[in-house]
Amino acid sequence: MAQILAPLILTILPNIGGIAGSFIVKNNMKSWYDTLKKPNLRPPKWAFAPVWTTLYCLMGYASYLVYESGNGLNGVTAISISVYGINIIANWLWTPIFFGKKDIKLSFYDILLVDITAIGAAVLFYRINTIAGYLMIPYCLWQGVATLLNYSIWVLNPSKTASVRKHKNSKRK
Repeated sequence: MAQILAPLILTILPNIGGIAGSFIVKNNMKSWYDTLKKPNLRPPKWAFAPVWTTLYCLMGYASYLVYESGNGLNGVTAISISVYGINIIANWLWTPIFFGKKDIKLSFYDILLVDITAIGAAVLFYRINTIAGYLMIPYCLWQGVATLLNYSIWVLNPSKTASVRKHKNSKRK
């Protein structure tokens, strides 16, 4: 039973933040995101949910392979899983920052942390289990697309970024 349960739990685990974030996205899609200027070359909105679900499952299974191949949380395996954990948390935080707080600039800095830790986790995973490293490649590539999209939205919407800051500052006075 444990042989089935551990990979299943670790594969599903990354999706928890994605599911929670989807409620924030749903509530702010029409009222805010659809009003933003976006680059012409971008994935369609419908693609994000299936892509993220697939990527989260690949990442989760990769973490299981690393955990199993590295004989638990020892040495390099502990470092690898820690980098992966930081990545997952930073990834989960992006949605509330971008869609919840509507802070395009801060979300860009967050996504840079996601990029760095994704690449770091992929390299560390590869050193422990080559398949786990390969399973992280689609995620790293998609992160590149997401980063370019975030940056483009930031550049194309300077007034939206500024208006969020002004609105927050006016509430404090």
